[in-house]
Amino acid sequence: MYKGKYNYKVLTYELEFEDLPASFDGYQITQISDLHCGSFDNNEMVNYGIDLINQQQSDAILFTGDLVNNTAAEMDNWKSSFAKLKAKDGVFSILGNHDYGDYYNWESDREKLNNFNSIKQIQHEMGWKLLLDEAHEINRANEKIAIVGVENWGKGGFKQKGDLDKATANLNENDFKVLMSHDPSHWDAKVKNHPKKFQLTLSGHTHGMQFGIEIPGWFKFSPVQFRYPQWAGIYKEAGQFLNVNRGFGYLAYPGRLGIWPEITVIKLKRKVAV
Repeated sequence: MYKGKYNYKVLTYELEFEDLPASFDGYQITQISDLHCGSFDNNEMVNYGIDLINQQQSDAILFTGDLVNNTAAEMDNWKSSFAKLKAKDGVFSILGNHDYGDYYNWESDREKLNNFNSIKQIQHEMGWKLLLDEAHEINRANEKIAIVGVENWGKGGFKQKGDLDKATANLNENDFKVLMSHDPSHWDAKVKNHPKKFQLTLSGHTHGMQFGIEIPGWFKFSPVQFRYPQWAGIYKEAGQFLNVNRGFGYLAYPGRLGIWPEITVIKLKRKVAV
């Protein structure tokens, strides 16, 4: 369990879309999620994981929330390391439920707000593009895809702040969109039936409960599946995909067993009409 928390696995997928612009056929995304930097205790292994992310040489790196457990100070020892993440089209990020500081006893509302602003500022200083209910367009040969990022939205008592309508105000239904939304419960509740259509949604949050059994391509089980129908890996419904990343870091108990820390690599492919 203890060693498993740094047993990074690179999981690769090719996903086909009929409406992917031709210029983006083969476009590659690396997704990471749930760093929880306040839990890390091994600089060498964390930096090994960061190097592994960069080695994928993806066009874009997308981080789907939970930078810290509670406080911005948790980034003091890790900001320079995660600033090394690089991709041709950039590193994009969103907020997770832990990034708002809701699980910490602050002395005042002002202190909590200052911490929240610091978490956002740190991502800017690392060279990441933090998307707060907004979209970033990537253009190639007069075609585009949109990276859409929303604030946290989750069922079961979690913050429901993400605004899909605001994030897509300048986009239309036919635009190809990759949505970053931290909590996968958002997909069933709001995303998959949204009129703007999100071809691919990237989430995290569950950590796969850091415990379970997986035999790739055949069987996977974790107790977290009794709360989250979509809890790890790729799901497809109505021509739309969801990937739930198992998380790069860990929280609560300092280990993993059977559900290993994940770096997801997704190659977008244009489906050829037969």
